[in-house]
Amino acid sequence: MPKVDYSASLTEPQKHTLLDIWNTEYPKQLCMPGITEFNAYLDSLANSAYLLLKADDGEIIGWATLFTVETVRCFFIMLKSKVHGKGYGTLLLNALKAKESMLFGWAVDHNRDLKADGTPYPSPIEFYLKNGFKINSELRLETNILSAVNIVWKANA
Repeated sequence: MPKVDYSASLTEPQKHTLLDIWNTEYPKQLCMPGITEFNAYLDSLANSAYLLLKADDGEIIGWATLFTVETVRCFFIMLKSKVHGKGYGTLLLNALKAKESMLFGWAVDHNRDLKADGTPYPSPIEFYLKNGFKINSELRLETNILSAVNIVWKANA
């Protein structure tokens, strides 16, 4: 069974692995050109912490990041598609929930985006709803590269 490791910082090899997951699993338009841009993005996140989902052999198969925007604790999560549907995303989300009383994030709520390899990027909305998140349909992120809806989880809600 995979395990979740919590870390306040990342090693360079870990960053390269996480960049690969990012560029493989996220929509193509969100891909990072390289490790320099990825490092700059990670460095821009305030009060960040990382949760690495590792297989029994130590391979990183998913990860999550917690960070703060103003006073709100935000997150994002991603897993290698080969492990989707096995409960590992829920395992990672539960580890996030154990650290925070509220989580704020964005989720693509359509199936129009493609990954870098040309395959469809599946909306994770149903996954988040199944795991106790609520959609805040009054708050949307609409840019020239991303269309997403706000998702929120609150402990004891």
